[in-house]
Amino acid sequence: MSALPRPLAERDFALFFVARLVSGVALQIAHVGLGWLVWERTADPFALGLLGLLAFVPSLFLVLPAGHLADRVDRRLLAAAGWSLAAIAMVGLFALALSSTLRVWPVFALAFLLGCARSLAMPSQAAIVPSLVPPAQLREAIALSSMAFQTSLVAGPALGGLLWLLGGAAVFAAALCGFLIASCLMLAIAPRPLARSGEPASLQRLLLGFRFIRANRVILGAISLDMVAVMLGGATALLPIFAKDVLDVGPLGLGALRAAPAVGALATAAFLARFPLERRVGRRMLTAVAVFGLAMAGFGLSRSFPLSLLLLALAGAADMVSVVVRQTLIQLETPDALRGRVAAVNSLFIGASNELGEFESGVVAGLIGAVPATVLGGLGTIAAALVWARLFPELAHRDRFDAKSSAARSTHCENEKGRADALPSS
Repeated sequence: MSALPRPLAERDFALFFVARLVSGVALQIAHVGLGWLVWERTADPFALGLLGLLAFVPSLFLVLPAGHLADRVDRRLLAAAGWSLAAIAMVGLFALALSSTLRVWPVFALAFLLGCARSLAMPSQAAIVPSLVPPAQLREAIALSSMAFQTSLVAGPALGGLLWLLGGAAVFAAALCGFLIASCLMLAIAPRPLARSGEPASLQRLLLGFRFIRANRVILGAISLDMVAVMLGGATALLPIFAKDVLDVGPLGLGALRAAPAVGALATAAFLARFPLERRVGRRMLTAVAVFGLAMAGFGLSRSFPLSLLLLALAGAADMVSVVVRQTLIQLETPDALRGRVAAVNSLFIGASNELGEFESGVVAGLIGAVPATVLGGLGTIAAALVWARLFPELAHRDRFDAKSSAARSTHCENEKGRADALPSS
């Protein structure tokens, strides 16, 4: 009997899994290259911060239209188009890396193009997962998809750093190859029919993802809790300060600190792929968020490098439990005809928690210091988990993922128009 997880025995999911892994690694390599390229040409920390902002801004304008498209157009084609656009951005960055110009605005322009490509590809890539495996394998498939993403967070920065030793051109050439491979793999997946409403595009249809989430208290609680937890408790932007001034471990130590959460998340994703969560899923998500906050508060207080690595890995493991619960609830509760738009809203929340969370961490650390900011952020995350348990009892008391039965979900998929009309008006 094969030792492979069941979803990987499905040809199309295996193609998707590799595509997500390769595209994720390519994104991380590109981000490493962008950071080094901008720093070399400006030596300005504000310019590095601007890169993070450029990664988020396209989501504000493009992710909802991209989600709407994902519910009307072949999702394979949209994901492939997004990664092809990212490949075009890499061609431009490859040329800039070989040039002698010191102008930085072309780098920012191509970074913005990369953000647009990501906003186009991500909703389609997330929405296609349930159609690639039988319903009984969906939870394992989501855990494996998260594992591919976390693997890219570990491997991508390390590979990007090694490639930089060969020069910036090598970094962007590798990212270019990764995006092209991901695009080809998505195109190799067999086409899936979509449940379309047949109505023309409109602002009301565009906002159905928001309306659906607002009407579903379980999904609203899960998405908003995850956003608040990462925004308060995340300390990625402050890790250079801890590496240099608190733990005194230098650049290599900084690399280890950045990788530690992904290592914990990767190990947890692998475990959950083999042993999926079955019961008390809402309570486990709330507990995982509290553990994440506790680990981050402990990290802020730690003066031991090994202990700091362990606490960051624990935070990553807890965050992965939250991610798997949130993603599984979204996939099981959402009708297929709305999956692209709901995935787009989820992507927007994730972008807000990550990129804007880094901005918030920097502002608070500038006011009170990195250590107090991290400790208070962790304690704030614990408080958020307690508050959300009271605000969203539907989430806290959720026992199983499939509490509303697959039959009801299938009816929703076949009657999307009636479902949409029943939602509260915007």
